[in-house]
Amino acid sequence: MTINTPYGSVSSQNFTRAKNIKLLICDVDGVFSDGRIYLGNDGEELKAFHTHDGFGIKALLNIGVEVAIITGRQSTIVEKRMQALGVSRIYQGQQNKMVAYQQMLEQLNLSADEVAYIGDDVVDTPVMRACGLGVAVHNAHPLCKQDANLVTITPGGFGAVRELCDLILQAKDQLEHAQGMSV
Repeated sequence: MTINTPYGSVSSQNFTRAKNIKLLICDVDGVFSDGRIYLGNDGEELKAFHTHDGFGIKALLNIGVEVAIITGRQSTIVEKRMQALGVSRIYQGQQNKMVAYQQMLEQLNLSADEVAYIGDDVVDTPVMRACGLGVAVHNAHPLCKQDANLVTITPGGFGAVRELCDLILQAKDQLEHAQGMSV
């Protein structure tokens, strides 16, 4: 059995998984951004973020779903973007993402089935396999897609996070009442 969403059909099993989510964890590069890193002559790092993703994150936070990021890179721009969205759980420079994942489970007193993770590469797969709903963006590495419960229709950097947020909102019967802000 499948459930219709604005992005197409998802299995009823994944829809039920989405309904149980209390924490969404996101990778950054290749998920919130398209994976490209722009470096200026003076070493300045630039990334592009999609406002649709911002709206989705704000909408989840507004219904009480926690949002966090775990990323292998360290970036001031990521810190500023997440703060603007209201994301306070920011784990940067994480070579082993499972460490931060386990810390959050303990801190928030959550079980694995209450967590969704969205990523784009093989470094994300251990957390994807450990949580209740592991999601790969459309343009993820093939091995990452293999380990995902769900692959987005939308590519990373172009609203893939919003697609997952909308699924969680719909599963919780909140999509039509979503209140976010495109920041």
